[in-house]
Amino acid sequence: MGGSSKSTTGSTTSTSLKPINLNNDFYKSSVTKKGDIKSTFQDGTAAKSTYNFVNDNISGLLDNYLNPSLNDPTTQAKLNQFNKTQQQNLQNNILSPLANNNMIRSSQATNMYNNLSNQSADYTQDLIANSHNDTWDMINNLMSMYVNAYQGMANDQSTAVNAAIGAGNKKTTSSSKAK
Repeated sequence: MGGSSKSTTGSTTSTSLKPINLNNDFYKSSVTKKGDIKSTFQDGTAAKSTYNFVNDNISGLLDNYLNPSLNDPTTQAKLNQFNKTQQQNLQNNILSPLANNNMIRSSQATNMYNNLSNQSADYTQDLIANSHNDTWDMINNLMSMYVNAYQGMANDQSTAVNAAIGAGNKKTTSSSKAK
């Protein structure tokens, strides 16, 4: 019995990357010869500002979302403005005209201020309830901007990798093996 030998031929293509550095208005991306990718935000850009702002504030916003409070600066500002407006309206539109015409007693004025206080308490409860929704909307908006900034960076990385591959060298080697 005779033996037969077979040979196989194959080829391998390899690409060596050319190091690439890309800089645009928003990102810096680089690809090394080994294929390591590094990207950063350009200083002074909206992407970097958004990144920093979200990182600095997200834990506080999440805490406000889980534990709404009157101590929240936005809630305080809304409450203070409401109280100021209500007091001015009561004084200018009701109490002063009535007092000028001797049509109100001090007990009636006290009752009106008490009513204003009750309205303020009701508004405070609404503020806390709405604070939850307002904070959630803020978190959603910030995270959307955050993700958009990273999506832009991912696109920039893809461009850098494609440029490194395109500028690199392709080698095809052939090999033969006898079996």
